[in-house]
Amino acid sequence: MIVINLKRIISLLAILSLSNFLLAQNVEFKISNFRSDKKGFRAAQEDIKIADDFREKALLNFLNMQDAYIEAENAYLHYKKAYDFNPNNAELNYKISSVLLFTNRKEFARAYLDEAILLSSEMPIEYNFFQGMVWQLEGEYAKAIESYQYFMSNAKKNIAQEYDVLVKRYLEECASAPEILAQENKVWVDNLAINSVYDDWSPCLSADGDLLIFTSNRENENIINNIGFYDQDIYYSNLSGRNFKNSSSLSELNTATDDVSGGLSYDGQRLLIYKEEDGNTDVFESKLSGKYWGKANRKLGEKLKGGNTDKDETFASYDPPDIKVYYITDGGYSGTKDIYFSGVMNRDRNIWGQGQSAGVVNTKFQEGSVYIHPDARTMYFSSKGHNSLGGYDIFVSYVDDLGHWGKPINLGSPINTPYDDLFYSATASGRYAYIASNRAGGKGGLDIYKVTYCGADKIMTSDSENQLMSSIASPVPDNSVAEPIIFEERSLTVFKGRILDGVTKDPIAASIDITINKTGDIYTSLYSNSATGKFLLSLPAGENYGISVAAEGYLFYSENFDLPKGDGFNMVTKDIELSNIKVGNNITLKNVFFNTGKWHVKEDSHSELDRLVLLLSDIPGLKIEISGHTDNIGTESFNELLSQRRADAVVNYLVGKGVDKNRLVAKGYGQSIPVESNDTDEGRAANRRTEFEIIEN
Repeated sequence: MIVINLKRIISLLAILSLSNFLLAQNVEFKISNFRSDKKGFRAAQEDIKIADDFREKALLNFLNMQDAYIEAENAYLHYKKAYDFNPNNAELNYKISSVLLFTNRKEFARAYLDEAILLSSEMPIEYNFFQGMVWQLEGEYAKAIESYQYFMSNAKKNIAQEYDVLVKRYLEECASAPEILAQENKVWVDNLAINSVYDDWSPCLSADGDLLIFTSNRENENIINNIGFYDQDIYYSNLSGRNFKNSSSLSELNTATDDVSGGLSYDGQRLLIYKEEDGNTDVFESKLSGKYWGKANRKLGEKLKGGNTDKDETFASYDPPDIKVYYITDGGYSGTKDIYFSGVMNRDRNIWGQGQSAGVVNTKFQEGSVYIHPDARTMYFSSKGHNSLGGYDIFVSYVDDLGHWGKPINLGSPINTPYDDLFYSATASGRYAYIASNRAGGKGGLDIYKVTYCGADKIMTSDSENQLMSSIASPVPDNSVAEPIIFEERSLTVFKGRILDGVTKDPIAASIDITINKTGDIYTSLYSNSATGKFLLSLPAGENYGISVAAEGYLFYSENFDLPKGDGFNMVTKDIELSNIKVGNNITLKNVFFNTGKWHVKEDSHSELDRLVLLLSDIPGLKIEISGHTDNIGTESFNELLSQRRADAVVNYLVGKGVDKNRLVAKGYGQSIPVESNDTDEGRAANRRTEFEIIEN
């Protein structure tokens, strides 16, 4: 029989309660409590006064749905100094918790909030609002709803009105969260090795996934700013194996003030940067010249957002084929940050059209980043609006045939969390993406994460995209579900390689024009890198493209890509060797077309032949032979006649464009000089060709 000594138990509980009280006793900021350190007391009081001013500004911005980050960081910096002097003050712990919720260190808010209520049960009614924010961050949506509702029911009318819009928004997020979480995707989300204990964000990726440019306020040669951080600088990392392991400063772009990466062109040779100049933030462009980036002193158009240069333009993205730029601007819907776009009118003169809203992707809350995928039909963006888990979530929208963006779709968990998830940037295939997030468990503030979509295996030729990352060392736990999602393969082709001298194999800086053969319109133009010869093209499906490579002192080179709609993702890697302009060198005109068994030059051949006209115009002494070739289908005599008539047709076109007929020779070789076997469709297609050879220079 066990005898319960009730008196003994009560005594023990009383002792334990007294012990807890002594350990967690609220220490007010009174001079009587700090007679031994009056100087420290006065300094702490001054820090609290300064911090309170910043907190008031942060709250004002927050309630007006504007960024409160800088004010909150300033407030935290001064509150922390006072906290180091007296950590046992309930009000101070509560205030620290509230400002942390506006920063990239949200996960630490809980500890201060719990300490505040432990020190004193007397908390302002706003405590319940911030308690709701903490519950929401932790995924405790039912508890968050309870806290928000209690706050609105018990707060004074004027206070409830101030918080009304935000509380309604947060209640919507808590209500939609279970449905979003139920659509969990089988993806891996992994913290990158290049992250630091500081903020690392704004990842910008080349289309092949080999180059990553990002921003960090990690330790650098500049002095610490007024909120305890180093200035923001731009860094880069090259793919090593399957991961980005090391990073270096892009020193030629970084200045003594903040420099932030905005968007990288798909070939990796132009970079959008945003920085402050003359009191507001604008978008600038830098170009890669050889091994080095040029100074970002070219402001990207004075008419972004319709010429309202008093507004801030920040994170930006090129839109294939680089005829538009999408960007985040202040002064959008209800005075918050929105996504706008501007079309280029004259790139050489840096003239851009009036900014226009991107439509339904914008909300009365803030949009934080935008990225247009190389397929030219997919937008990824971050927003505090739409159906969200909380904070910034990442959404996807698809453009219709009229150029309008469709209803945004939340990317779901684990890509999105109740924290801030932004800056989506993806490889051309769409299999891998990179984001920035201040979610719990990171290395420090904002970290960059790699997203790997786990769908059906795909055959890819790119070294950087050909395998599912089965050897990832530390995937985020609890992110797998039983059934994989269908991996959405992108309908585009990435063509990359180097432009080289055909004899010396040295790299060449060459111009590359991509033409839509059906219309003859230039889709886009770019240059190979002068130091490496590297180039990269991203070609969305749905067109027949002609690609022409030209460099001074060399014969031009042409390539053809027929990419019908519905065609999947392809990665083609090929070095192009240019031939010198000398007797005996010849070039295949890959964008000259004829109907089967016919010899009339098709209209979609004109762009190619016009380049030949230009070459002959630039070099007056050049004399060439135009040769026609066929496969072995049909009789030998017919093929010889057909090839001759096709050569004659090309010569006639050139003469019609003003070329002296005496500089041209037409010759049909029929099936006599095959370059591939005629046993396959591909081989026969290669043998059906038109060439020109230099016979006099």
